[in-house]
Amino acid sequence: MQGSLSIERMCRVAAVSRASFYRWLEPRMPAEAEMEVRAAIHAVVLEHHRRYGYRRVTRELRRRGLLVNHKRVARLMSEDNLLAVQPRAWVATTNSGHELEVYMNLAARMKVTGINQLWLADITYIRLGSEFVYLAVVLDAYSRKVVGWALERTLAASLTVAALEQAIEQRQPPPGLVHHSDRGLQYASEEYARVLRLYAIVPSMSRPANPYDNAFCESFMRTLKREEIDARSYRDLDDLRVHVQGFIEQYYNRCRLHSALGYRPPEEVEQAAAINQAGGCGAASMSFSRHGEIYRWDRKHGQQQGEPDRSNSPPHPIDESPTGYSSLGCSPAEPNSALPAEARINQNLDLGITKNSKPQVRQTQTVST
Repeated sequence: MQGSLSIERMCRVAAVSRASFYRWLEPRMPAEAEMEVRAAIHAVVLEHHRRYGYRRVTRELRRRGLLVNHKRVARLMSEDNLLAVQPRAWVATTNSGHELEVYMNLAARMKVTGINQLWLADITYIRLGSEFVYLAVVLDAYSRKVVGWALERTLAASLTVAALEQAIEQRQPPPGLVHHSDRGLQYASEEYARVLRLYAIVPSMSRPANPYDNAFCESFMRTLKREEIDARSYRDLDDLRVHVQGFIEQYYNRCRLHSALGYRPPEEVEQAAAINQAGGCGAASMSFSRHGEIYRWDRKHGQQQGEPDRSNSPPHPIDESPTGYSSLGCSPAEPNSALPAEARINQNLDLGITKNSKPQVRQTQTVST
């Protein structure tokens, strides 16, 4: 009966709005549809213990087959007082004022394409009723999965070593894995460095007073504090250890949706990576961000006429030696007098200086006192 008339044309002829027509066409009443969305939101919020905000609740509803807008979810959560628990103020706990050896920041230059290429480590404190305890974690940068953790009453190096050894035992990483941390005393200690050398793990450290170099671990600590620690109270250290273990191993690694991973849990990301590697596609490799700029600089500037082809040679005119680190392979340029006689003659010819010509000397004005 509609013929060639559109919905908009028929609504205009009938003097009704399109919204009224679609509401009439809906088989259910709007209040019933609203209650269905509210019930689904309540189920997700209670299932995740008010850890999810409206963005993750929206993504979880879509994963369950319910198409809903994030603005609508935010409005309903605000009306029902279901907003996520808010975080507390951040406190710095890293002690980098030591004279132990620090290492170059390799994590900032890496492009991670698979698991067990880059691990990130950090420490945080947790306040109980009558004492402070400390948590050390090790994350895989590719999947954001917590691969090792330790919870103790001490800030000694044994805390971080226990977390690292648990990660090594569970993952069995290949040689060449890069381990990144801050410049804290625990990670620069000889005990920790001995474990890294034993398993051929390459150490890397952040710049001083810069938490953004270890942002993945900082993000996990914030999530842990907001969604677990600040949301409940604990009797003692044993009670805290049970809840932290459940949050990390049962919830965070397996269920919680990560926005940086396309709203997927870490376990799902690693399973997909394992399937890709088993199928022969997406082999794991590592590269550095400025590799092409350094080792292919002649392609960028072009080759002069008559200049030999250097496309296969690895010259690197760009000095990337960071300040604050010792570099035994770098030395200042030698003076002209230290060059061989033939090299000095060629250099003078390039500058236009011959045997009979005199070099131009810039005149300076002297001021008598």
